[in-house]
Amino acid sequence: MLVVGILIARRTKTGEDFLLAGRNLTTPLLLATTLATLVGTGSSLGAVGFGYEHGWAGALYGIGGATGVLLLMLLFAGVRKHGFMTYSEEVSFYYGADRKVKGLVAVVLLLASVGWLGAHIMGGSIYLTYLTGIDITLSKVIVALGFGIYTVVGGYLAVVITDAIQGTLLFLGFTGLAVLAVVTLGGFSGLDAASGEEAMGFLGLEAMGPLPAVSFAAVIAVGVLATPSFRQRIYSARNTQVVRRSFLWVAGLFAAFAVMPALVGMAAYSLNPDLASPDMAFPYLATEVFPLAVGAFLLVAGLSATMSSGDSDAVTAVTILLRDVVQMVTGRMPKKEKMVLYSRVALVCVLTLALAGALIADTVIGYITAMISTILAGLFVASVLGRFWSRATWQGGMAAIVAGSATSLTVQANDTWIEFWGGPVFPSLAVATAACVLVSLITPRSQVSEQEALDQLAAERAQIDVGTTVRADAS
Repeated sequence: MLVVGILIARRTKTGEDFLLAGRNLTTPLLLATTLATLVGTGSSLGAVGFGYEHGWAGALYGIGGATGVLLLMLLFAGVRKHGFMTYSEEVSFYYGADRKVKGLVAVVLLLASVGWLGAHIMGGSIYLTYLTGIDITLSKVIVALGFGIYTVVGGYLAVVITDAIQGTLLFLGFTGLAVLAVVTLGGFSGLDAASGEEAMGFLGLEAMGPLPAVSFAAVIAVGVLATPSFRQRIYSARNTQVVRRSFLWVAGLFAAFAVMPALVGMAAYSLNPDLASPDMAFPYLATEVFPLAVGAFLLVAGLSATMSSGDSDAVTAVTILLRDVVQMVTGRMPKKEKMVLYSRVALVCVLTLALAGALIADTVIGYITAMISTILAGLFVASVLGRFWSRATWQGGMAAIVAGSATSLTVQANDTWIEFWGGPVFPSLAVATAACVLVSLITPRSQVSEQEALDQLAAERAQIDVGTTVRADAS
């Protein structure tokens, strides 16, 4: 991976090259990097652990992710033509390029990207600890340095190329693991889960309950729709048609992949129902059930899943930091001739923050679901209403973001509500929507036209040598 990063670095001349791969990704590359990012820590450790506990409900992660990618294609693929650089820039466009909205969204997205990155560091460290036996804290440091080095050297194009390599490994590894696990048990009849026989029904609905099950799938879909690294895929594509083709393939492939984590999780429970943590299901099979050579390959595949997602979130965080947060804090854009240097320095800072978060976190799936509901639910509402409801105002968009986060924190503090809803995502979405609508109706409409907003944002991008190839989208 490091060699790939060094080779790619020779082609990195500008900030746009480093952060967006020159906005020239083709369908195979965009498909590979999106799918590899989607099959990350949540799909490997998280969904397998969920299958360990709740049986076929482990497939809900894949179903939610595939739904999210499909909706992202249908609702937002067309924004490629505007040449946005960050998701915060896109959201601000829906509200007349308002800088207050862009600043708030930038901070929220920076936290989300660092949060996702922390989750991937957590996941990778579990694989590495099982593979080598070293201390979990040291593993987290090594994993952060692992993908951090080739990302700092090669930038976003290095991320894309390494994702394609890692994606191949992880798909072969997961497919092989699922087949081997079922064969070891003597067939599907030997599968079981911590929730008992009820988890063996359709999508484990009887064990979880319909509302918590749908809530789990929904929070994963919202995560895809509002996670900035997936928006980054849209902005870096050659044109809108490439986005549509790639995302359609990704949705289909990830939906088919959904059963794999559930199978692996149930097989792990059937073989060892006494694991200390559900997150250990995948590493347990690789290290204690299968031969050494097979187990090592499977753990490398799992590590690839976490790294292929972590590097994407790292570059996305840096893009938001340099494009939006720096402007909000200092009132000016970074100097374009130093963008590559600034990007590398910022990557080191972002990785350090994410590592700090990973060092104090516990379980992967709990970390992910809580973070999505708290940080991204309101942002998702603000982006959808801003794009499709002309009456939405910047005050309403900000109200949605704040209300969504506040509702999530409130629900998480009440065990009864969590048990009923299965998570805070639905209450967060409902309250955020109501807040956006009510505040928008009592505040004045924006007087800035779409073209004026686009011109303002393009002028800002031009200051950092990003946006010059926007017109390459011939869609």
